[in-house]
Amino acid sequence: HVDHGKSTLLGRIYADTGSIPEGHVEKVKDICEKQGKPFEYAFLFDAFIEEQEQGITIDTARTFFNWKNREYIIIDAPGHKEFLKNMISGAARADAAILVIDAAEGIRQQSRQHGYLLSLLGIRQVAVTVNKMDLVDFDEKVFRKIEKEFAAYLKELNVHASYFVPASAKEGNNVVDKSDRMTWYDGPTVLQALERFEKLPPRADQPLRFPVQDIYKFDERRIIAGRVASGTLKVGDHLVFSPSNKTAVVRTIETFNVAVPPQAVSAGWSTGFTLDEQIFSERGEIASHVTAPPDGSSLFRATVFWMGSNPLKERLSYTIRLATREIEMKVVTIHNIIDADTLGTTSSSGQIPRYG
Repeated sequence: HVDHGKSTLLGRIYADTGSIPEGHVEKVKDICEKQGKPFEYAFLFDAFIEEQEQGITIDTARTFFNWKNREYIIIDAPGHKEFLKNMISGAARADAAILVIDAAEGIRQQSRQHGYLLSLLGIRQVAVTVNKMDLVDFDEKVFRKIEKEFAAYLKELNVHASYFVPASAKEGNNVVDKSDRMTWYDGPTVLQALERFEKLPPRADQPLRFPVQDIYKFDERRIIAGRVASGTLKVGDHLVFSPSNKTAVVRTIETFNVAVPPQAVSAGWSTGFTLDEQIFSERGEIASHVTAPPDGSSLFRATVFWMGSNPLKERLSYTIRLATREIEMKVVTIHNIIDADTLGTTSSSGQIPRYG
């Protein structure tokens, strides 16, 4: 929820692990002095001047640090309802999540909505930080009440929080080091909870999916360019392009400024390749191995978190995007609507309101 201390928590982690670039802390100190504020750890992440002046996170910030020979990418996502789209864009790329709740304010609407979003996005590694414990005199009863209530809520969403951590990001309690102000707590600190998250299996082990971004013509070569979303692409692979179902064999894998072109590329690589025959493929198609193609259908059922300004309505046409492909689709039936705050289900009236 807004102002529950997400950016401050991350700033504290970076500061206490010595991960702040040289000179950056001094820069933030100067900004705070000019604004007549105490030192704000949140400013270590909130880079936009609007964020610093208003004390809010607007856009997602991706930062990196190493700790005990492990690399982390932290995505600081905004909590304001107006920037919910930015929060989703950040969370969609995450392997795990930390939900932050203000101990003094307790569980609020955005806390519940963010928990619901995690269930929609399929994120199953979750820790909950009950922040600002200094505002409630480090009272265990306050922490246990929030822990019990929010754990029950997440359970309804089929989301299990591995850890509930009482902390004070501002004071540095239970963020990196154990706090002597909360001796009643014997669990991990926030950083230790991060250490215990498991890295998800590499996408290279999954079936090949290569969304075609564009076709480039060099000399006599037609190079199919894009990014390997999953699996591994090798010279000699027999591919099928969906939905056209045209097939061909990979002749070469193309790269720039490389003396010896690779014979294979795996998930995460942006590359191009040529085929043994000149089939017509276009932006938006998905290349895969003929032995493991994606399912194709003109009708599907989905769970949708709707954020449009106007309601989503039955029988209206919308543009749907899958990887690099955009096509027109029509909503046939809205089966039911779930309130993101209460999880109550209502029958459809033919439309989904915003944030339904």
